[in-house]
Amino acid sequence: MYLKKAKTPNGRIYLSIAEGYYNPTKKMTKTVNVQKIGYLDILEKEYEDPIAHFQAVIDKMNAEKREGKKPITITLDLSERVDGGARKNFGYAALSSVYHELELDQFFANRQQSLNVKFNLDIIARLLIFSRLLAPGSKKNAFENRDWYFERNDMTLDDVYRFLTVANKYRDALQVWIHERITASYGRDTTITYYDVTNYYFEIDEQDALRRKGVSKEHRPDPIVQMGLFMDNSGLPMAYQLFAGNTNDCLTLLPVMKKIRRQFGIGKAVVVSDKGMNTAKNAYYLANSRGGYVFSQSVRGGSKELKAYVLNEKGYEWTGDDFKKKSRQFTRDVEFVDDDGGTVIAKISEKQVIFYSRDYDKKAKADRELTIQKAKALIKDPGKFNKQNSYGAAKYIKQIEYDKDTGEILTPKSELLFDDAKLREEEFYDGYYAIVTSRYDAPDDWVIDTYRGLWRIEETFKVTKRDLEARPVYVSREDHIQAHFLTCFIALVIIRLLQKKIGGQYSSEKILDSLTKSCCVNFQDNHYVFDYNDEVLDAIGEAVGVDFGQKFRTLSDIKKIIANTKKL
Repeated sequence: MYLKKAKTPNGRIYLSIAEGYYNPTKKMTKTVNVQKIGYLDILEKEYEDPIAHFQAVIDKMNAEKREGKKPITITLDLSERVDGGARKNFGYAALSSVYHELELDQFFANRQQSLNVKFNLDIIARLLIFSRLLAPGSKKNAFENRDWYFERNDMTLDDVYRFLTVANKYRDALQVWIHERITASYGRDTTITYYDVTNYYFEIDEQDALRRKGVSKEHRPDPIVQMGLFMDNSGLPMAYQLFAGNTNDCLTLLPVMKKIRRQFGIGKAVVVSDKGMNTAKNAYYLANSRGGYVFSQSVRGGSKELKAYVLNEKGYEWTGDDFKKKSRQFTRDVEFVDDDGGTVIAKISEKQVIFYSRDYDKKAKADRELTIQKAKALIKDPGKFNKQNSYGAAKYIKQIEYDKDTGEILTPKSELLFDDAKLREEEFYDGYYAIVTSRYDAPDDWVIDTYRGLWRIEETFKVTKRDLEARPVYVSREDHIQAHFLTCFIALVIIRLLQKKIGGQYSSEKILDSLTKSCCVNFQDNHYVFDYNDEVLDAIGEAVGVDFGQKFRTLSDIKKIIANTKKL
């Protein structure tokens, strides 16, 4: 509020208390009279210095207003229409806090200096990352809804797409930058690292260099891209890399591992991954580098000797009636072709740990039951199935054949028979797991517990697909696709750090749901009313220093809170 001095037509000065505020609907500044005072010449008879007197009054009113001590008068216009564009999100203040803790604004500001671009890299980066977390969708959708945040939004849609091209050039540098900030602020535990691969499909007709047909995790025929992801021992993402969709999973591990060791300066690290990475080349490289590996090993697909060892009760140690384990040390002969095309023949000393869990046994049988019912439904009515939707069930059906072009089942219905022998063979190994490690002197329990940590990276992929909606991608150029997944990776890091800040007590899904609901609406002048709060927001607010529970705030108060998240 300020002292307004208006000159009247007769030359007299009229004093009043006025307030200027930004009208978000009309996108312009508006002034309203708060209180009439009177003519200056008359007030001079009552006050020695009316202007100084009433300026002091206004200063006190402003102070009381900032402290929330002075109530305001609300005027309701019952004929006023609902304005759909007035609602804004406030929950992103928590995301802004983590974003600036990682000094991502500084990263983009540093690169901005050497670029001849008119748009602001940091502003667009925040828009795309915050939108990926709170309102995932296309880049166009993020741009069109940019007024949802209390942020600068002086950009065009073309600027957003140009940003993707620029961001792609810095995708490796950004990962190193984030790693260094996390290491400095939280400490990175890389003594054990977890690695896994997932893929994302594209509903397109033509393949290109990156989007290729391969083994889809969703068992779809569409072109895919592969993503390899490393995670540290605390569950925080470390680095990722995209590969062409037709790249075999096992071929992705060493390129990413070598990159992070070179760029991140990672020292001794045990790599933990599933059986898909358990190849001779991967095992040999990791066994002869710092740290080693822990891999799972297929029992059903293993050698006769392994199967016999697994089913032989000799050597097992039981814990209660539901869990048993045993282990052995042995030397494995390996042969593979190295990167230079030469053949490598070597021996690897390993420890093999076998364990059985009755709970896992029951789960395997329960999970298989759905597949068995699907196989029986296929035999009964094969016309309802094809190669794509019969995935999994087909292995329990004898002599099933498909048309190579259409995927249609070619085997006559009368010849479709359930494979009971196949089912019995698989049931033999329910509940059994084999783990191999180059740490042949490690205790069995350490090996088992270390491998069990792999579930966290599998859950992380679910977050990218479920909460961040990493696909559909909505862009088609390779540099734009790369930049899209870069923003997804940064968003993933931010939500994981936010979870860490509140002690891991809430899932990413709950956190993002609460932050998305933390909104406010302009109801009079520059005043906003908030309509949502919960225990999740209370926990987040305590961790990042933002009060999400206050019902009324002025625009200046909101902007001050947002600004404070950028001064970490």
